[in-house]
Amino acid sequence: MSLPACATEDPFLPQPDPDIVIAARDVTLALGQGLARVQILRGIDLTVRAGETVALLGPSGSGKSSLMAVLSGLEQASGGSIHVAGADFGAMGEDQLALARRGRIGIVLQAFHLLPTMTALENVAVPLELAGEGDAFARAEAELASVGLGHRTGHYPAQLSGGEQQRTAIARATVARPALLFADEPTGNLDAATGEAIMDLLFARQRETGATLVMITHDPALGRRCGRTVELRDGRIVADTAPAGGGA
Repeated sequence: MSLPACATEDPFLPQPDPDIVIAARDVTLALGQGLARVQILRGIDLTVRAGETVALLGPSGSGKSSLMAVLSGLEQASGGSIHVAGADFGAMGEDQLALARRGRIGIVLQAFHLLPTMTALENVAVPLELAGEGDAFARAEAELASVGLGHRTGHYPAQLSGGEQQRTAIARATVARPALLFADEPTGNLDAATGEAIMDLLFARQRETGATLVMITHDPALGRRCGRTVELRDGRIVADTAPAGGGA
């Protein structure tokens, strides 16, 4: 991907309006080469303000996960501009995107993605250790206590239930107090009762930390818990509404 003309400027300079956490303009994403090239995102425009809770809704293949990937810096967009939490993602290569995510973005995934050879405490401490924080384990222990796992700090992922693993993943995502949280189908691997408890926890941690939450879901009922729903079809935004009742 060619860098825009402004790429020589510092991509970490803050945005003029610090209340805007995500500013995406005409974002496109195409994957593959030649005849196998597939257009995934087709001109996405999206602005998200600090503290919002936003659900990305749409059927399988609509572009929800791809949009999350480019907004979180896990994938480079093919075109357009993306500014996230004060960083110009469009002007960054892979190494800079990884650095930009640190401390700015927390991610909760359906499959948990905990490191199996590390305890719950060690898993939660990882983002802080990577940032060179000296009090990583003390903060990780406090974060696990905040999600109800103060008694499970020394357990490995295989010794935890699905709900406990997702609680650990939420603690890992929030321990560095990022400005932005992404959650991709966070209840997809859980039964209904456990999933509801996890969503209660996720929204509670979002309110307590003041983070902006962007959640991918195929469930309209779950989407209505957010203050805003953005619906995708075929790589385009087709609706952007605030549900009656104002979300969770």
